[in-house]
Amino acid sequence: MKAARGSVVSKKGTPWGTIIAVVAIVALLGAVITYYMVKSAPKREQAGREAAAAAFAPTASDPDPSKRIPGVVTATYTGSVHVLPTERVAYDKTPPFGGPHDQTWATCTGIVYPTAVRTENMVHALEHGAVWIAYNPQQISGDALNQLSVRAKDKPFTMMSPYPGLDKPISLQSWGHQLKLDDANDARIDEFIAALRSNPNGVYPEVGASCDAVPGQFDPDQPPAFDPSKPGPDAKPMDYKGSTSAQGEQGTVNQPSGSAPAPSSTPPSQ
Repeated sequence: MKAARGSVVSKKGTPWGTIIAVVAIVALLGAVITYYMVKSAPKREQAGREAAAAAFAPTASDPDPSKRIPGVVTATYTGSVHVLPTERVAYDKTPPFGGPHDQTWATCTGIVYPTAVRTENMVHALEHGAVWIAYNPQQISGDALNQLSVRAKDKPFTMMSPYPGLDKPISLQSWGHQLKLDDANDARIDEFIAALRSNPNGVYPEVGASCDAVPGQFDPDQPPAFDPSKPGPDAKPMDYKGSTSAQGEQGTVNQPSGSAPAPSSTPPSQ
């Protein structure tokens, strides 16, 4: 009698460890992709807004495209009129978008200021070709604040700050130009920026001037504070000619009309 040969079937166990590891990797990858998509969404949306606003970029034949934007208000102001850090200006607009200003400009290299900044410094930055996004902190927060911030953060010749008491939720300023708006989704925000930020066609007084921080004179991490009080009787009027001891644009102090410039050892204000 022949012995029965049993067939030996080799059974391998289910590789649960490998399966779990693969599932964990896939889940982690999905979480990373989801996180990236959520975090990058504002920048991607902003890129789309900027592309749509590209038609408002200035050209030689269309030097000031902001004239085609409904709601833009314009005014003519004399540049290079300086006041001292201790002096105030009785501005004719709120927020102002031109006129006498501090001898030192506010840093405008894509700064989103968390607190309101002294107006006289902000106006000087406009003279250099910057766009200032101001907002009412009681009306703009959350997603709307984020939508405004992405338009300013790390964008050259741009700055943003709260402006307490603003009569509209949003106000955009460049030298001699202003646009007030209700909605952070408004396409005119990007059109205004495209038309006027660093516009090379002479729509602001000092084409080619810097927006960088001025060491020892303006600290973007601790800027001079906004003064919400009404300017007093000693405030400088809009037709002011400049404080004689304030630094001038060429490294000289401002002088009364007809007088010779006085030497100055301070760096130029442009």
